[in-house]
Amino acid sequence: MRLLFRQRFFSWFDSYDIYNEQGETVYTVHGQLAWGHCLHIEDASGRHVGTVKERILTLLPKFELYENEQYLGCIQRKFTFFRPAYEVECNGWQVEGSFFEWDYTVREACGGVVATISKELFHLTDTYVIDVANPKDALHALMLVLAIDAEKCSRDK
Repeated sequence: MRLLFRQRFFSWFDSYDIYNEQGETVYTVHGQLAWGHCLHIEDASGRHVGTVKERILTLLPKFELYENEQYLGCIQRKFTFFRPAYEVECNGWQVEGSFFEWDYTVREACGGVVATISKELFHLTDTYVIDVANPKDALHALMLVLAIDAEKCSRDK
């Protein structure tokens, strides 16, 4: 399953539209005014399905993931020098990025690929392509991408 993640050009808070390969909106993400990032995910019918919330006052950025209101786990950037890596406490997944932080691979504990994430260049807003091996993992993979993008955004400010 392929998802296209595109940030809206004019928005006061983080706001994203997530499309499938046919160009249909699958998810909509709305930022909320809060200490740190707080992103609410809605499905195509407008029903709330998930939240990505930044935990503040941590040494390295950390984000909690919620499906509906149920806590799934968290993702935190690891201290590394050359390639970004994240500690994921959700589904036993691991995330590693490329040197330029444009491409990421999400793997299961056994090494199988859950998703690949690549940033498309030459767009006015952040645009990612998320290829998910199993469609049931699409929401969780999207949450990881949102957390990684929010972490990068906070670091670049």
